[in-house]
Amino acid sequence: MKISRRGFLGAASASTVGGAIGILGFPKTAKAASIPEIKTVETTQSTTICPYCGVGCGLIVSTREGKVINIEGDPDHPINEGSLCSKGTALFQVAVNERRLQKVKYRAPGSSEWEEKSWDWTLSEIAKRVKKTRDATFLLKEDDKIVNRTSGIACMGGAALDTEECYLLSKFARSLGITYLEHQARI
Repeated sequence: MKISRRGFLGAASASTVGGAIGILGFPKTAKAASIPEIKTVETTQSTTICPYCGVGCGLIVSTREGKVINIEGDPDHPINEGSLCSKGTALFQVAVNERRLQKVKYRAPGSSEWEEKSWDWTLSEIAKRVKKTRDATFLLKEDDKIVNRTSGIACMGGAALDTEECYLLSKFARSLGITYLEHQARI
């Protein structure tokens, strides 16, 4: 292959300019400077499973300094291959939402004001009310048959519970004698 002196100098100049741009990068224009940095830069990524339905779609959760920055579908997961349903896509809003309650709010009967309560008070109050309602509505026998049930309490599971949580919730409800046991997926 025959190359002229002018062709050689042109190729050498182009190679030098291309190498310099590759090392130093393009100079930032006003438009390039206005483009925000990718939000997942310098984050810790971990994989997990979506907590909603029982399909088990894979997620990648990006965190920085203990806070969730981004949640997206895992393209390497064999079930969803990176895609998510509408609930899985909105999972970030469940984890990071300024409107999410962080403390227990209680409004006494007849009151128009909400007041903050501690978790200790809340859990003991729930236990007292469940026991009171169960004792008041418990039915031991019906038509000379032992039924051991309460009709004053109902229990409803939700899609945010995983399989193990649903199992424990149903066992707990049945131990109380609850027969009105349902799940949101059937409603």
